[in-house]
Amino acid sequence: MKLIGNMMMKTSSAKAKGRRLQQKFMQLLIEKLDIDPEDIESRSMGAGGEDLIMSKAARNKFPYSVECKNQERLNIWSAWEQANGNKGIYEPLVVIKKNGIRPLVVLDAENFLDIIKDFYER
Repeated sequence: MKLIGNMMMKTSSAKAKGRRLQQKFMQLLIEKLDIDPEDIESRSMGAGGEDLIMSKAARNKFPYSVECKNQERLNIWSAWEQANGNKGIYEPLVVIKKNGIRPLVVLDAENFLDIIKDFYER
C-alpha cells in the first residue's frame, strides 16, 4: 500500500496509473511526431531505466529520455534526479500528471530556450 494524500492506494493501482501515463505519452509521440509504433515501447513498471524505449529512428525525431510520474503529490526534484540518472546521452524530460489535470512536461530551461531559438531561426 502507498499513501496518496489521505488515502492508501495499492501499489498495483499506483503502477497501473503510472503505466497509463507512459502509454498515453507514447501514443502522443506516435501521433504528433509520426513515430512508427514499432520504434517505441513503454517499459514495464518497476524496471530500471527510461520509461520509454526508443529506436534510433524514434530518437531522431525525439531525442529525450522520458520519465513519467502520474501522482497526486510529487517531489519534482526527485523525479528530475531520476530522469537525469537514466538519461544516457539524451536530454532528460519528465512528464507529470495528476487526476483531473492534463500532462505537463518538465525540461531544462536552457534546453527549452534552445528549442524555441531553433524554431524561430527556421
